[in-house]
Amino acid sequence: MLYATPRLTSEDNRVLAELEKMREALRYQVAEPRRWSGHLRRSLIAHAIQGSNSIEGYQVGLDDAVAAVTGEDPMETSPGTWDVITGYRDALTYVQQLGHSREFAWHHMLLNALHFMMMRNELAKWPGRYRPGDIYVDEAHTGRRVYTGPDADEVPALVSELVDWLADGEPDSPLLVRASMAHLNLVKIHPWRDGNGRMSRCLHTLVLARDGVLAPEFSSIEEWLGNGRNTYAYYDVLAEVGGPSWQPANDTGPWIRFCLSAHHQQAQLVRQRLDQAARLWELLDDRARQGGLPERVVSALQLAATGGRVRRTVYQRDEALTDDQAIRDLRALVRAGFLQQHGQTRGRYYVASATLRELAAPALRPREITDPYRR
Repeated sequence: MLYATPRLTSEDNRVLAELEKMREALRYQVAEPRRWSGHLRRSLIAHAIQGSNSIEGYQVGLDDAVAAVTGEDPMETSPGTWDVITGYRDALTYVQQLGHSREFAWHHMLLNALHFMMMRNELAKWPGRYRPGDIYVDEAHTGRRVYTGPDADEVPALVSELVDWLADGEPDSPLLVRASMAHLNLVKIHPWRDGNGRMSRCLHTLVLARDGVLAPEFSSIEEWLGNGRNTYAYYDVLAEVGGPSWQPANDTGPWIRFCLSAHHQQAQLVRQRLDQAARLWELLDDRARQGGLPERVVSALQLAATGGRVRRTVYQRDEALTDDQAIRDLRALVRAGFLQQHGQTRGRYYVASATLRELAAPALRPREITDPYRR
């Protein structure tokens, strides 16, 4: 027996209706090719990697999370943490591909394969294999036991039930509700020695990816869950709904409300970033033309203006340039007062100057993100 999907309230249905409209609008926005879309997609994937791993205590700066996405070396992250980050990156990349797979099927070994990608550098934790014994979750700062997983002998049957449900169960349930229930059940089954939280959040994203309406990077709530107070709320609602042990008869309504609120607020944030990216690109393109700079430099300016570090290799690859062209462009941006250079040779990168930050500020002014259940 799994944790069951709750009966949705009128408020849940209202929030779902709003989310459907937002998802449709986002789908149309991202379907039309825009020069800034690639940067935004990369940033959203990096935020998801950063957010989901921060929940487990693996901290990575956004610049290094972007480096993981682009295949660059980290600037600041330790080797052990980098292994964790790149493992999660590979799993998310696989999820993106599975979203388009015609031969896709839910199966035990699909979940174990994703787990292996995440945990491949820690063989003692049995990557890709179910745990052999009992498992417990203890509160980090107090040591208090907060959850005891089901007996190891029950794990294969419980995962089989979950896999069957993913394939055929409740097909009329709203997509976001199905993804949330998959997340809850997997994290409570706790099938592996480690990585259960990351796997459950990854499964949530995979269910959304299989829908095909919106790319997973525009649907994931991993960034939202990893953001400060939201992480504590996430743990609290899992404890409230899941109980201290496997208790599938519990009411899962609070969990669904929590996840729908998270999706709504993340969608507001993504929509805001899309609007900001469009305004900023137009502003920077106009300024580049005034300065006699080639249009292609706008991609470097936009990355720097949004707080990112510009690496020559990434800029060169993004714009399909030669080494000399990329170097000349970046030097021209430094001379024009838009970028500042840091580091030497392989460690060199560029950041926004005060002039560029001031120029970009009006386009990046944030809007308030609201909880749809608290209006």
